[in-house]
Amino acid sequence: MWRKFMNNKNTSSKLLISGLLLGLLAACGDKKEAPKTGPGGAPPPMTVSVITVAPENISNITELPGRVEATRTAEVRARVGGIVQKRVFNEGGDVRAGQVLYEIDAAPFQAAFNSAKATAAQAEAGLVRAEANLSQANTKLSRYRGLVESNAISKQEFDDLQSAQKLAAADVAAATAAIGTARAAIETSRLNLSYATVTAPISGRIGRALITEGALVTANDQHSMAVIQQLDPIYVTLTQSSVETRRLRDIVSQSGKGGAKAKLILVTEDGQPYEHPGQLLFSEAMVDPASSSVILRAQFPNPQRALLPGTYVRVRLEQGTRAGAITVPQQSVMRTADGAVVMTVDGNGTVSPRPVKTDGAFGTKWIISSGLNHGDQVIVEGLQKAKPGATVKPTPWSPPDTGSNDKATPPQDK
Repeated sequence: MWRKFMNNKNTSSKLLISGLLLGLLAACGDKKEAPKTGPGGAPPPMTVSVITVAPENISNITELPGRVEATRTAEVRARVGGIVQKRVFNEGGDVRAGQVLYEIDAAPFQAAFNSAKATAAQAEAGLVRAEANLSQANTKLSRYRGLVESNAISKQEFDDLQSAQKLAAADVAAATAAIGTARAAIETSRLNLSYATVTAPISGRIGRALITEGALVTANDQHSMAVIQQLDPIYVTLTQSSVETRRLRDIVSQSGKGGAKAKLILVTEDGQPYEHPGQLLFSEAMVDPASSSVILRAQFPNPQRALLPGTYVRVRLEQGTRAGAITVPQQSVMRTADGAVVMTVDGNGTVSPRPVKTDGAFGTKWIISSGLNHGDQVIVEGLQKAKPGATVKPTPWSPPDTGSNDKATPPQDK
């Protein structure tokens, strides 16, 4: 019995020792699998994407938003009243000045024209009679003047002849005035008759018909019958501040000097450049009283009628190149109440804010006029991790391939 008890005790001791050894090995294994930390137990620095600032030569571009407008717009209206009998144009087609568009019932105007001609003929006949009477009165008065001096006729009879002569002269004047009135009536009726045929006041593209056959129109109706827009050339209305307008004037005035010519390029809504260059019309500049901004007008050829009124576009004014410009991606610039700020990384990986001044856009980049120098590292991605004073791990930023039209060349060393 005692021997059996001692054997069981030895077995329990061995099991206890084995359990302790397994626990120690498991603890050591847990320590080996614990994540590594940085010096002093701090987490490793966050990774951010940066660019290294370097001067480059960029195209000197000023970009303005604008809206396409027709060069001329004419609303076709009825100038006489009547029933529309016929429409003589294709909706959405091109028309030329003087082309017939509508025909209004001309019968009343033709009748008025014929009546005016008859009245004029009567007035002319009355003038002939009045002139004959005046000639007879003048002859008789001349003959009787000598007789009254010799007392061959009474003075009363001579006075009656003088009165008759004056009445005949008055009849001639009245007949002449009647002829003038009749001729004016003829001209008025002739114009009304011509207005019954509605023609295009300008050449251009006509829209849909706003009046159909059988409709009654009135003279000087507020509702137009159709609208014609001249689309070649086409206008683009631009809005810009007065300061930028002065810069544009300087750029255009310098165009052609030193071999650099200003080029006006239109960019359509889908981002494609328009094939025909344009020109700025500073003579059309005016100030918008609501915003105190300057409204400019650019003109572009539009032979294929590809540009339609109402379309919103962008206009780029290119003139030469700007040497040694510093640019950064637009996403790296933050706007605050105090101005624009970028986050920079020094040689030790420490993040610090840097106030900058922008001088316009160049594609998807901002042009930096002050605040950055050659060799500075600017954070582009990971700004939410880059707190001022934090330590980060900078890696080069790779721009996405978006087919940008940004063109830049490194400045030539002299």
